[in-house]
Parts: sequence; structure tokens; C-alpha cells
Amino acid sequence: MIDLTTLIAYIAVVFGFVFIPGPATLLTIARATSSGTKVGIATGAGIAAGDVFHTVMAMIGISAVIAASATLFIVIKYIGAAYLIYLGIRAIMEKTPANPAAGALAISAGKAFRQAVLTEVLNPKTALFFLAFLPQFVRPENGTVMLQMAALGVIFVVLGLFSTVVFAVSAGRLGTLLRRNPSVLRWQGKVVGGIYCALGVRLALQQR
Repeated sequence: MIDLTTLIAYIAVVFGFVFIPGPATLLTIARATSSGTKVGIATGAGIAAGDVFHTVMAMIGISAVIAASATLFIVIKYIGAAYLIYLGIRAIMEKTPANPAAGALAISAGKAFRQAVLTEVLNPKTALFFLAFLPQFVRPENGTVMLQMAALGVIFVVLGLFSTVVFAVSAGRLGTLLRRNPSVLRWQGKVVGGIYCALGVRLALQQR
């Protein structure tokens, strides 16, 4: 059982992490603005599912293997970067709908969820973050280490999902107004694609 002092400190730190704009926030805002609140929330849910994966990987030691192997880290990093750039190029090349109202469903919620899961899973920096971050709040005297890490991971995922939902709802409302403007509609795919490409390049250039 995690003691109350540690739990409060952990939640305070995580709140700071999840509400500071980062790649997950940018992806969620981009999807919500271009395709609506539902798609933005689905993107946030996909990122949360990816974080559950990384929590499990940290618990069973797979993340430690990635951290120890420079080659494996680089391979995963470039696969993730290539996937983001691929999504970005597709968004840039996609034809603008003739009917402005059609822009609201540029991508389905299910597809956005799957893309977000894959994007998060293929980010080795996230794997290393969970590996380095969670153990700092684990106290052996408080019980089973694996259960504590699982609890900390779940808390992180829930708070992260909450933050992305907040951003998705806000961006979705703004996007509804923007999509009424045909000129904005013509550029939204290029903006979203540019964000994805920029995140892909950023990931490719990151070091361990």
C-alpha cells in the first residue's frame, strides 16, 4: 500500500507533467481541432492505452532491456518517427472536402485511437520515462513493488487521460468554429500533418 505522503507528492508531480503541453497534448489538440471532440478524446484514450502498455513493460523489465540496448532504442525510435512522418504526409496530401461540414469527420474515432496507441507504444522515450519515473515513488517497505508500480501507472494513465480530454473538449469547440471557414478547412490537413511530421523529426533527433 502506497503511503499517503508519497501518493500526494506523486499526484502533484504527475499533474504538472500531464498539463504541460507535450507531444501527447499536441496530437490530441490537432485531432480534436481538425476532426472534432470525439476524435480528440479517442486520441487521448489511445495515448492512455499506450501508457498502460509502457507501465506493464516497466513492471516486467522490458523497458530496462530497451534502456540497456542502444541498438534496440534506435530501431524503435526510428520506427516511431517514420510512422509519425507517414501520418503527417498522408494528412498533408489528403484532399480537402468540397463540403465544409464534411471536414468534421476527416478521420474516425476508432482509427484515431489505433493511431494514437501505435504512436505512443513506438516512442522509446516514453518507455524510458516510465522506467525512470515510477520507481522513484516505490517504497519496498510499503508492500509488493510490482503492485505499487501498477498503482502508480494507473494513476498516471487516469490523470493523463483526464488532461487530454480537457484539451480535446476545448480544441474540439474551437475547431467547430474554425471549420465553418472554408479557408481554414483548406489548411487544416496541412497544419495537422505538419504537427505530426514535426513530432516525428523531434523523436528521430532525440537521444536517450
